[in-house]
Amino acid sequence: MLIEEIVKKHIYKEERTPAQVVVEDVVKVKKGERVLIIANPATSEIAQDLFSASNDVGAIPTLMFQPDKTSFDNANEEVLAAIGTAPEVCFSISNIKLGKDPHATATPYKLEGQEYTHVFDYLMDGKKVMRGAWTPGITVDMMNRTAGIDYDELQTRCKKLDELFKGAVTVKVTAPAGTDLLIPVGGRKLMFDDGDFSTPGSGGNIPAGEVFISPVVGGSEVAENQKCQGCEGIIVYDGSMTFSDGDSILETPITCKVEKGYVTDITGAAEAKRLLKTITEAETRAMQYEKEKKLPEGQGAIYKKNARNIGELGIGLNPAARITGNMLEDEKAFHTCHFAIGENYDNDAPSLIHLDGVVREPTITLMYEDGTSRVILENGELRLN
Repeated sequence: MLIEEIVKKHIYKEERTPAQVVVEDVVKVKKGERVLIIANPATSEIAQDLFSASNDVGAIPTLMFQPDKTSFDNANEEVLAAIGTAPEVCFSISNIKLGKDPHATATPYKLEGQEYTHVFDYLMDGKKVMRGAWTPGITVDMMNRTAGIDYDELQTRCKKLDELFKGAVTVKVTAPAGTDLLIPVGGRKLMFDDGDFSTPGSGGNIPAGEVFISPVVGGSEVAENQKCQGCEGIIVYDGSMTFSDGDSILETPITCKVEKGYVTDITGAAEAKRLLKTITEAETRAMQYEKEKKLPEGQGAIYKKNARNIGELGIGLNPAARITGNMLEDEKAFHTCHFAIGENYDNDAPSLIHLDGVVREPTITLMYEDGTSRVILENGELRLN
């Protein structure tokens, strides 16, 4: 009987569904934990699989549906209220976005000097009583291909990169299409999407597989203290790009001139105009939201300014991911890095948008205060040894 149980367990482990891998290995859902799953009709199959996998381990899952939400839409009131009950685990399985929290946008949650404009972020990043995963744009095919990777190997890569980033003050990124950008990162901490979302306050994407950092914000007190200007140079997006209404593979590269941390000029073809339209809409809405008291007084101008902020440098580390025109997967692909325009992850550059764009085959060099440097990507290839 014991042998049969061992064999059965082995077969079960080998034949687990992607949802079971996520629930058991990534988020490590426990018996009796409350699990909230928020989905759209387009993501119902994945959401239902996560519901079943959570139920199988003895958790108490709840599944909610709301319509698709874009970058500018609010989440349904019922969804925000459900998140507000602080479940131990929350899965946001969205076709585009979860949706904004208008209450927290107008009156941010405050904790230890930080402000949070969404109840999800407040409970996970602030109070650290919730963990989970979010999957904007997930498809069944993507889930099947990219969720079952070797997470031990991924976490080893992330830890090595964390060691290398410590003490770095500037990052230089170049790429064949023309990207040439200097990024100040002094005092910033490298963050991971390493597939270990098992402790309160932890979470990330499925598919997992990236490290990312928020550049020092141009013109900020931090930048002044470090005597830096913010990001400077050129970004040429030649992979894919996020827009307010979705993601697309780029047929023609988008070139962004960056001065003192902000995008000052955008050139290219139709995709460049589409990006400019999204940024302009975010700028206009920011000022309108303040007039409508959806943003606190004085915040409209800040949100407008940060609609052009370089909010993230990320490096793709998932070997199963590829560029498909879906940013959830694209930004995890090997041989790529990505830059986000808009809000950052250090909560000191609030914006209505966070638009990721992929750069192919980058060379990334870390520069340290003592004048030494270290290449960590060379023409897209990791150099960690």
